[in-house]
Amino acid sequence: MQTIELKASKRDNLGKTATKQLRREGKVPCVIYGDKETIHASALLKEFNKLVYTPKVHLVNLNVDGKKYNVVIQDIQYHPVSDDAMHVDFLQVFDDKPITMEIPVKLKGLAAGVKAGGKLSLEKRKLKVKGLAKDMPDMLEVDITNLGLGKGIQVGQLNFDNLELLNNKNQVVVSVKLTRGARAAGQTGEEEGEE
Repeated sequence: MQTIELKASKRDNLGKTATKQLRREGKVPCVIYGDKETIHASALLKEFNKLVYTPKVHLVNLNVDGKKYNVVIQDIQYHPVSDDAMHVDFLQVFDDKPITMEIPVKLKGLAAGVKAGGKLSLEKRKLKVKGLAKDMPDMLEVDITNLGLGKGIQVGQLNFDNLELLNNKNQVVVSVKLTRGARAAGQTGEEEGEE
């Protein structure tokens, strides 16, 4: 998992008025959970863009007035119209404590079923995993090369080093669906074989 540096300032005024003022100044209020104390801070909105608008998961080295915290994004609230981040919850991570987070799925290879005329369908774009922060990858790579027509890969069939998958084992991650064209080609082939 890549690390991104982010600077923030501690905030003492926590009311609605103070929060609105922060947003007018182009800042995003954020909260750091996970240790004994909860820390309230704010960071520049433009700093969040490199963190939020990427498919990868990052470890954030959050510098709050000179004190550094290793955190991951737990939750983000967006403005309904401008789509800007309005509030961010960070979870502090430690080397010896496992964390739970969602990691994006990345497909690798060209499925055999797609070559045969099927349509690839990614059912789960992210999977929930539990593990130490140092073991968390940017993405979970799933090899689909041998995936045939009408077949799928379930969560229970996947295995990643030092990570525990928390999704339902029977949940389909990716499948190759039979298209009308592939079905018609299959029936035509059967009819020709019968003669």
